[in-house]
Amino acid sequence: MSSSKLSVSASYVSLTCAAMVWGGSVVAQKVALGPFSPVETSVFRGLGALAILIPLWLWTEGPMIFSLKDWKTFFVLGLGVLGNHLLILFGLQFIGAGAAGVIIGSSPAITAFLSSVILKDIALRVIWVGCLVSFVGVLFITGRSGIEGVGSNPLLGGGLVLSGLVCWALYTIGCRRTMERFSPLAVTWITLSVSLIFEIPLLLFNHKVLVAGFESVPLFGWAALVYVMVFATAVGQQAWLYGVEGVGPSRAGIFGNLIPVSALLFSFMILGESVGFRELTGIGLIVFGVWLVDRQSREELGRITTPRIEILEEREKP
Repeated sequence: MSSSKLSVSASYVSLTCAAMVWGGSVVAQKVALGPFSPVETSVFRGLGALAILIPLWLWTEGPMIFSLKDWKTFFVLGLGVLGNHLLILFGLQFIGAGAAGVIIGSSPAITAFLSSVILKDIALRVIWVGCLVSFVGVLFITGRSGIEGVGSNPLLGGGLVLSGLVCWALYTIGCRRTMERFSPLAVTWITLSVSLIFEIPLLLFNHKVLVAGFESVPLFGWAALVYVMVFATAVGQQAWLYGVEGVGPSRAGIFGNLIPVSALLFSFMILGESVGFRELTGIGLIVFGVWLVDRQSREELGRITTPRIEILEEREKP
């Protein structure tokens, strides 16, 4: 069963760590895509993360029995993990890591938008302006022609990355209710396992190192893959779910604005990708849109919560 929720401050720390780690992950995945194919990168990262997560789960929680209904839920959530991992990896073949990181910065607005539509926790009329501003920032990046640091086809790459973000937003929203019964650790390794069931057969159609041999992978390729395995998947995904469990998907999504900052920094330092006016304008619009979503959400939640508190206080009066 799910453990007690983290405090708000602990949830914020957990979400901040996840976002910063994922910013570096964008660069690491880009590096790993040199010697490995997208499917190989996704499969190896998943297997490596499971080698950490499953023993940790058995040690901290012990084995448990899941019902058929639970497995159906995990199956659907696993498809979200599958779409997120593969779509972003394939997208990174056509767009630079820094630009991809900026696009990933629109994740908070996407999560807030879908959360308002599906969970109806925040009315769409409250957040649509912030969502629109964030998407304009995305268009600044994906609409740029393929020159240095941006990629060979930024429109295709950006579209694939955006599709991966939609998958992750749906996964985040779906996990909120699931984690009322199961811990983030259990949800992480089970949904990751489900995604691998579909990914492993795809190795027949998309592979590099399985033909060239593992000895063909340089040291930096292995280092990038280990980073993605340990930090982006085993640590980052679980840290994110811990934060979502504590504060909910709408408030958690705001921490995605740290991803583009981290990604641009890593891509500049490690890959030598340029950071120009369009990137800076795009990230500015995305962060401003995210800030609007967060501010409008807080104001709306305050208006909703205050009357309820007053009613409860009135009922408690003798």
